[in-house]
Amino acid sequence: MKLRVITSVVLSTLMAGAANATPGWHDERQWMPPGLEKAWHEHRGHKDWYKYQGKPSVEVGVRPYWLVEDMDDGPLKERLKRCDVRNFQVTDFSIGHRGAPLQFPEHTRESYLAAARMGAGILECDVAFTKDRELVCRHAQNDLHTTTNIVTIPELNAKCTQPFVPADPATGTPAKAECRTSDITLAEFKTLEGKMDAYDPMATTPEEYVGGTADWRTDLYASRGTLMTHRESIELFKSLGAKFTPELKTPVVDMPFEGEYSQRDYARQMIQDYIDAGINPKDVWPQSFNLDDVLFWVNEMPRFGEQAVFLDQSPIMPETESLAHMESLKSRGVNILAPALWKMLALNSYGEIEPSEYARNARMAGLDLIAWTVERSGPLANGGGWYYQTVSDAINNDGDVMNVIDVLAREVGVIGVFSDWPATTTYYANCMMNPKGRR
Repeated sequence: MKLRVITSVVLSTLMAGAANATPGWHDERQWMPPGLEKAWHEHRGHKDWYKYQGKPSVEVGVRPYWLVEDMDDGPLKERLKRCDVRNFQVTDFSIGHRGAPLQFPEHTRESYLAAARMGAGILECDVAFTKDRELVCRHAQNDLHTTTNIVTIPELNAKCTQPFVPADPATGTPAKAECRTSDITLAEFKTLEGKMDAYDPMATTPEEYVGGTADWRTDLYASRGTLMTHRESIELFKSLGAKFTPELKTPVVDMPFEGEYSQRDYARQMIQDYIDAGINPKDVWPQSFNLDDVLFWVNEMPRFGEQAVFLDQSPIMPETESLAHMESLKSRGVNILAPALWKMLALNSYGEIEPSEYARNARMAGLDLIAWTVERSGPLANGGGWYYQTVSDAINNDGDVMNVIDVLAREVGVIGVFSDWPATTTYYANCMMNPKGRR
């Protein structure tokens, strides 16, 4: 009897050790989306366990079901089709990339509300600064001409770095415009309206220039787009019960701005907004493509630096995907790495998607990973374009996005996925968290 008990304990210990050695890899029963682990472990096995979450159910709409139907036949498709979740729940695995810009103007109140309703547990405000050094939500300091109606307002268009110049159809010369947040004050910024990120390069009028929305997106929900300051985004996300991932955008102006507003001032100001709002640092994932910004937060504002995210856009080369490089980042205090999703994926000899050497080394070095961005590439029939460049031979239908998310979640072991339509990642997370794939 004692031998039987001892053997059972040893086997259980070995199994647990194997699971912990490669968290999130291969064993779908071990995968649990961030933000929902506690509820599942407390109430697992109960057929109505979702009701214990205490949060209102979210709306994923029809798109995730459409994507599943479009998948090639296989075990993952069957599992996702069996999914019969009655009340989908918010999950930190689902990150709203600029809100829900597949169909809503990015970084607007309307886009953020849509993302939250789709179950995004974390929402993103990309942070830029105005002429009077107030922080606002814009993807780039110099995108107002493509994401707002600024060129149609003569007095503000005149303040742009490059005011609108119409195209010349006779010579084929395209239209020109460049409008920066730093060209205008906060008060002027707040008079603008957000729109889908697009422009018509051959426009001869400002009204034509603000068109050009891609045919796989829509202007159906672009009739209003309420722009937001960074502080307003904090209050909105807080009221929605969402967490925060602000990105400090790389300035296009020389820093220090106007000789006195330094990059460190900018980086410090962004974090100070969360301190002033009383936000728990554990609910904030500050991001930057600039490693110096991340290290500044790590060293000077360590409570927020602990979850600072280094957005890695370096090309894949032996030195940038090596274990030594990853260990160097970790030793300097970087805990979370966020590359474009293609950097974490590769094809094996059977043409199947698997974790890349980059991803394996990052995980081996103890780095957490976040992926960007799904639902941003339009139709995937022709390989998916830039975001899928390392696995394009395995991408031939829109449903393949579910295969990509599955590998990122269960094999790469990412802690979250940015999406332009968070319902897709929310659906996947809720369905896959239940070992039976149903309520």
